[in-house]
Amino acid sequence: MHFPEDFVEEVRSRNDIVSVISSVVALKKKGGRYFGVCPFHNEKTPSFSVSGENQLYYCFGCGAGGNVVTFVMQYENFSFQEAITYLAERAGMEVPEDTASAAAKKEEDKRKQLLAVYRDAAAFYYYQLRSPVGKAALSYFERRGLTEETIKKFGLGYAPRSGSPLYAYLKKKGYSDELLDQSKLLKIDSRGAWDRFFNRAMFPIMDIHKRVIAFGGRVMGEGEPKYLNSPESDIFDKSRNLYALYLAKSSRRPYFLLCEGYMDVISLHQAGFDCAVASLGTSFTSGHASLLKRYNKDVIITYDSDAAGVRAALRAIPILKEAGIPVKVLDMSPHKDPDEFINALGAEEYQKRIDNAVNAFFFECDVAWKAVDKRDPEQVSGFQKDLAAKIASFEDALTRDNYIDACSRRYFVKKQALAERVNFIGGRKMPEQDLLSEERRLSANRKKQQKDKKSESYLITWLSRTKLPFETIDRYLKPEYFENELYSRVAADILRGKDEHDPVSLSRLIDTYSAENEEYGKQLSRLFMAEIDEDDKIAAENLRMIKRDYLNSLLNNNPGPQELQRLIKERAELDKEEICLRP
Repeated sequence: MHFPEDFVEEVRSRNDIVSVISSVVALKKKGGRYFGVCPFHNEKTPSFSVSGENQLYYCFGCGAGGNVVTFVMQYENFSFQEAITYLAERAGMEVPEDTASAAAKKEEDKRKQLLAVYRDAAAFYYYQLRSPVGKAALSYFERRGLTEETIKKFGLGYAPRSGSPLYAYLKKKGYSDELLDQSKLLKIDSRGAWDRFFNRAMFPIMDIHKRVIAFGGRVMGEGEPKYLNSPESDIFDKSRNLYALYLAKSSRRPYFLLCEGYMDVISLHQAGFDCAVASLGTSFTSGHASLLKRYNKDVIITYDSDAAGVRAALRAIPILKEAGIPVKVLDMSPHKDPDEFINALGAEEYQKRIDNAVNAFFFECDVAWKAVDKRDPEQVSGFQKDLAAKIASFEDALTRDNYIDACSRRYFVKKQALAERVNFIGGRKMPEQDLLSEERRLSANRKKQQKDKKSESYLITWLSRTKLPFETIDRYLKPEYFENELYSRVAADILRGKDEHDPVSLSRLIDTYSAENEEYGKQLSRLFMAEIDEDDKIAAENLRMIKRDYLNSLLNNNPGPQELQRLIKERAELDKEEICLRP
């Protein structure tokens, strides 16, 4: 659905950001802003700031920031369209009619109907668990140590043994055979209709918005397969959904616990580890990794400790690394899985295992080392060469050195020999003295660049706040003075608004640039919410510095004789000029 810009702006203006955020975050006013504990990362000291004046928020701890629409998108994991619809309904506004094609509308209607079918099916299974026919399944959950609260929290249920009771129930609800067949909860043909799940303890699978989209079922007693999952459908893609993510996404813990099974996740949540998730009857995929990446958290793999679980962890690690997610692996020995571990040793011991989880690099190496016959020099040498190759893959020299030191002790290899092999593989022939000089040079350049950029970031924040008229600012500042392309474009937008006496909406700017690049929106949120000293003398000095840097860059571009003379003269005049920002 595409919303007119005027409608989007009205939605923003009718949803005060302080009111929206305070409904989920406890805010306290300090000066002109509100502060609270960030809902997007784990912290004790509030660094989450909300500005009612600018209708923006920013966390100085994790960098999350934006306007009221961005907040709803991040907190609820909504799309832009879903966030606008939610806020419009919150403000009592009528959402414009969808201008999508007839085919798109038909597809969306079908999706809504399927979600309704699954919602009603979940209610049916939930009721059956508490009826006389569900006694065995209820006993099963209780034997596994689940409380009534947990059973309710996860919506657990039971699919009866015989007949087609779900079909009969859904038909009474008025659903057509065609829709029920498309739901894949039933098998319908010329001979009749059969429930896909029967005599099974049922686990509803919900999407990120807590909508039931599929089921997992464990057979009660004998029968194959032991676990049966819903096939993929128009509302269920197993490679892009994770069990219990709708709960885990709101956890304050800075990591996800990645499990293999439903019961593992449920047991961990009941024990207080509300960050546990699991893939749905399939291997971990890049789609799963992309889903987790949204939440800026690490991942601790807590798969089964048997050989199959180890292989699954080894497959998941490179996928998570490719997505840029830091990975560790938890050791559950002597127990097989989290459910068994929690029931045997309790939550406190499990937390200790989390605290001591090994990083993915060492896990992979430990698995390989265990497979080596330590009496065979060839196998040992082969492992050590592979180890050196893994260390050589690190770009940073300091990181390589740290791993060389740690691995030499962990795997009983001489440090010097390992270092030489790593450098040989990486083709690094630079002497140690030259390496040190190069690092110092790069460090000095980084510090200089950081110093140069401070004036640019300061002036973007200052521009977003200052009440000075366009004519005053335009004398000393032009968009092209900014070396940073984003800053230059934003400065042009703000100055254009001042020139036309129609101040630009900072909230709208964030939306505009976020649509182009999510990182742009985060950068602007940080700049617009930054605390700066707005004293005229400080602003004037930063204006002088940015123009001087601009003139220097032009001088470094080998201008012609006349242009060179003009630039030198302009720079000399700038150094002498008194920049006056007030009449």
